[in-house]
Amino acid sequence: QVQVVESGGGLVQAGGSLRLSCAHSGSPSRTIAMGWYRQAPGDQRELVAMVTRGGNTNYADSVKGRFTILRDYAFNTVYLQMNNLTPEDTGVYYCNTRVEPAADYWGKGTLVTVSS
Repeated sequence: QVQVVESGGGLVQAGGSLRLSCAHSGSPSRTIAMGWYRQAPGDQRELVAMVTRGGNTNYADSVKGRFTILRDYAFNTVYLQMNNLTPEDTGVYYCNTRVEPAADYWGKGTLVTVSS
């Protein structure tokens, strides 16, 4: 069983920055992609950003230019650098790790609250 652990959430004022971290216990060589999803109260979970084993990235339109997903060389840790945060970015942020052949593992989430 692959363990996924997030950290770095908290309370920040609008316009501020936060950096989330995620580490998984699986084999980096079998990791296909890692990504961040968020879920606001009353909403469905949505993709925020993801990075593949080959280094390709994908971002939600709402965070392009403000958020950056970074990975370590071994690909067992990813970070989400969030700048110019707005209250609409508030939610629980979940890290996802996809491992060969196509198994998804999720962390328990970390809460990000952006005050206006």
